[in-house]
Amino acid sequence: MTTRTEQPPSTTRPLALITGVGRTVGIGAGIARRLGASGWDIAFTYWNPYDTRMAWGAEPDATRTIETSLSERGAATAAIEADLADPETPARVFDEAERRLGPVTALVLSHCESVDSGLLDTTVESFDRHFAVNTRATWLLIREFGRRFGAERGTGRIVSLTSDHTVGNLPYGASKGAMDRITLAAAHELAHLGVTANVVNPGPVDTGWMTEEVRAHCLDATPLGRLGTPQDTAHLVDFLCSREGQWVNGQLLKSNGGLA
Repeated sequence: MTTRTEQPPSTTRPLALITGVGRTVGIGAGIARRLGASGWDIAFTYWNPYDTRMAWGAEPDATRTIETSLSERGAATAAIEADLADPETPARVFDEAERRLGPVTALVLSHCESVDSGLLDTTVESFDRHFAVNTRATWLLIREFGRRFGAERGTGRIVSLTSDHTVGNLPYGASKGAMDRITLAAAHELAHLGVTANVVNPGPVDTGWMTEEVRAHCLDATPLGRLGTPQDTAHLVDFLCSREGQWVNGQLLKSNGGLA
């Protein structure tokens, strides 16, 4: 695991750990910028080998650009390279975040493995990788958060990003569905810590993966007549992580413009 800049931890800002912040146009980066502007320090994970094998490819200097944008918002940052398919990684991520910035108060899970395939053509290897990254890593990260959380009761937050796209996308949708159950269970199992846990389904957000056909279909199916943006998701996550959002707990929230 490699990291970049060393920064002194803030004495006044809480720390959010956000996974899956590998591209400047991604949902994870949008959430990081929004929380940074709202007074959070930000530790975030990225894994360039995933982007490299996707159609969009890895984005040069994305990590440094994201760190700079967060610093401009007053946030101390820690970028942590993390292969979440490795079951040892979640504990190492928390160790690194704590060493560089302090204890984690909010955990936002926006990482994913997502390779289109259906019932008949999904390989066992792909199925297992999806569940290792989307499901097992989520459990291990939440478990680590629960074991280490020691902040003021009522301030802890867990937010996971999900999808209900399973038809033609079997391992992704199935592993995200399992992730939902784990996150919602945390709302009850971590109740003694005063930690809230919610799931957000942002619907289709075009971060470079949509074809023209998919884009046209989503536009036609959305009453507001536009696609979702990372900022749309970020505003909801920002509210859930705020003190004002404390009463929302154990929920799966759709933030998709009314997509049919």
